[in-house]
Amino acid sequence: MKKFKAIGVLIFLLMSLGTVYAIHQTQPAETQVALPGPRADSLYKYITVEDDYRNWSVWPGKGKKIKGRAPLGIITTYVNENALYSIRAGDKMVNGSIVVTENYNENGKLLALFVMYKIKGYNPSAGDWFWAEFNPKGKVIVSGKVDACIKCHEQKKENDYIFTEDFVK
Repeated sequence: MKKFKAIGVLIFLLMSLGTVYAIHQTQPAETQVALPGPRADSLYKYITVEDDYRNWSVWPGKGKKIKGRAPLGIITTYVNENALYSIRAGDKMVNGSIVVTENYNENGKLLALFVMYKIKGYNPSAGDWFWAEFNPKGKVIVSGKVDACIKCHEQKKENDYIFTEDFVK
C-alpha cells in the first residue's frame, strides 16, 4: 500500500511540474528580484545590477549597433522577458515590460541609455510608461512622465508608443 501511495505522489509531482513548465512557456516569467517602482535610481540599479539588461534579448530581428531614427544615432535595443513575451504575442506590452535602448555616436561611444518601463496605472494617458534617460555613468538626465518622450512617442500610440518595430497586431 505504501508503494502505491509513493507512486501516486510521484505521479502527482511530475504532473504538477509539467503544468508549471507549460504555464512558464506561455506567460511572462516571474522575476526573482522585485521590479522597481517609478523611481529612476531604483530602475537603474535594477537594470544594471539586479537583472542586467545586457543579459536580456536584443529586440527580435534587430541586431546590435544598428542605425536608429533621429534624434538617436546608433542603437541597440534590449527587452526583458515581459517585453519579449508581448512582442511575440503581438500585443501591447504587459505590466513590468522594460525596453532599454543604448544610444551610441558614430564612433561607437555610448552616449545614453533610454528606458521605457511599463507600470500599470502609472500614467494611463500615455500608455502607463515610465520614461528615463541616463548618461553612460548612470546619472539621471530625465525621468518620469517626460513630456518630450511622450510627445515624440505619441506618433506610435497604436504600437504602444514604441518605434523599434510595429509589433501590435
